[in-house]
Amino acid sequence: MRAQLQFIKEQLKRAMHRPVAEVGRWLRCVVQGWFNYHAVPGNHHCLDQFRTQVARLWLHVLRRRSQKGRRWTWDRMKRLIDRRLPRPQTLHPFPNQRLIVN
Repeated sequence: MRAQLQFIKEQLKRAMHRPVAEVGRWLRCVVQGWFNYHAVPGNHHCLDQFRTQVARLWLHVLRRRSQKGRRWTWDRMKRLIDRRLPRPQTLHPFPNQRLIVN
């Protein structure tokens, strides 16, 4: 998870001045891809933590965009996160349910 967060941090720095909607679409794809791979039963806490850390990194970049960047509060950011980033959910069943052959 640390490696992926480091990659996202570098990419967000490069895309700092791109439109928020464009960065949001890119982050949605990245977060959903991470969820698709790691969304196994019992891993919901890590999925939620990953989403929170991505949001924290994004907020940091948004606040650095200009001198007026301090206007990005957590309340405003929560609305943006709910709109742009997918919520964590378990996508893969337990192995004993997945391997049942009828």
